[in-house]
Amino acid sequence: MQNSAKSFFFTKLILGGVLLSGACKSLDPNLIPATILVPAAYSEVNVPVRIPLGTLENLLNQRIPPVLFQEKAMDLGNGIVGDLNFSRNGMTKIQPIDKDKIQIQLPIRIRGEVGLKPGGLRNLFQSKVPLDQSFAPVFLINPIVNENWSMGISEFELLDLGGKMSFNVLGMELDLSQMIRNEIRDYAATHLTSKPDLVRLKPLVDQIWNEVGQPIFMDFQGKKMAFSIQPDSVKLSENFSPNEGYHLNLGMKGKVNLHPADAAPSRPSPLPKLTENKSAKNTLEILIPLRLTYAEIDELLRENFGNQTIRVNKTTVFRPDNFKSQAYGEKLGIKMDFHAEQSNGKQIKGILFLVGLPAFDSKEQVLIFDQVNFHLASDNPKAKTAAALKKGKIIRQLNQKLRFPMAEVLAESLGGIQERLAFETPIADLRIIELKIFPGGFYTTPSGLEIQLKATGKSDIEWK
Repeated sequence: MQNSAKSFFFTKLILGGVLLSGACKSLDPNLIPATILVPAAYSEVNVPVRIPLGTLENLLNQRIPPVLFQEKAMDLGNGIVGDLNFSRNGMTKIQPIDKDKIQIQLPIRIRGEVGLKPGGLRNLFQSKVPLDQSFAPVFLINPIVNENWSMGISEFELLDLGGKMSFNVLGMELDLSQMIRNEIRDYAATHLTSKPDLVRLKPLVDQIWNEVGQPIFMDFQGKKMAFSIQPDSVKLSENFSPNEGYHLNLGMKGKVNLHPADAAPSRPSPLPKLTENKSAKNTLEILIPLRLTYAEIDELLRENFGNQTIRVNKTTVFRPDNFKSQAYGEKLGIKMDFHAEQSNGKQIKGILFLVGLPAFDSKEQVLIFDQVNFHLASDNPKAKTAAALKKGKIIRQLNQKLRFPMAEVLAESLGGIQERLAFETPIADLRIIELKIFPGGFYTTPSGLEIQLKATGKSDIEWK
């Protein structure tokens, strides 16, 4: 970026302040008004995720292994043992019952051999009977997401075995239904409800956060910098809805940190534990603090105004020099030496102290310098009188010339936001829509000027 382009903002800001100032009220350049408190640059993102039933079933079926479990010499009661294999026999179906619980139907196929235990009649009948039967048990579960980013099952209830399990051995009909019920309940107690960290979500979450949470680099007035989000809370709420699927509301709040480009963190800040999310709104809001020191502002002013002339009217040109910026309460104050030359050869020298409130016209997408006032110190009393008399005329002539667009500059500087917050997964793609970027506030501080850019938008998820 060339120097003239880098300092375009402050060029128009100061020129507009000098020439578009209103009534010249009394201004004390020696006064040091207190600066206002700069609001913390925080970000807030809340993403309502609606997972369709079909997608939820596909995810569950991907997690269920083909072979559920198998066991040799399983005691089936009445002196019968079996070598049995329990495997999945089709697609699992899900039906939400209420906001907490879902009903799952899992088709199962049992294959293997059964026979008598060793000893007794086993010595007379050595053969085993093949077994191949199917059933579809229905059970109720209450899945929960824990604060450590894991998922568990707090409740498990077998509602229906989904078939009768029986076979004949030596003319005797053996009903294995109760045994199968007991095996399912024992399996659930051992492998499901007793393990609060049944499914670890943290690796998947970290994978996404490692991409989304990386610093975003940008260029502002020739300064290369980066900003990152330091989360202080991550919130989650989830519930089921009949015929709609799984509702998940994921929110995050955190501080936005600004870094020099060469000192940006190499990895995202760690995610805290989960807490309850009470919001279901779809929102994205990021406040990005851009900072310029007064020394940097002075340098930009020198680059733009050094050895330049500004025509005030037909007979007078104005040459500013030796800029010194500072805080003046909530306004920006700039002290400068000036040399005015008139067409009759007369010269006027003095000091101009300008103050104004940086602001943004969101309707026209332009930066303005509001509530302008100045103090002119000169040995020539005519200079003070002329400044007051010609002020209205100057305002009318230059009012339209000194407003300039910022939309393109903002979009170019923060283009990385939309790209960074969009990512793809095997099951869904997320992107940011309705993204708007604009200056949300200008704040003078003891060390410089902070411009908080505000990015707002919404998330959009497309399921595959």
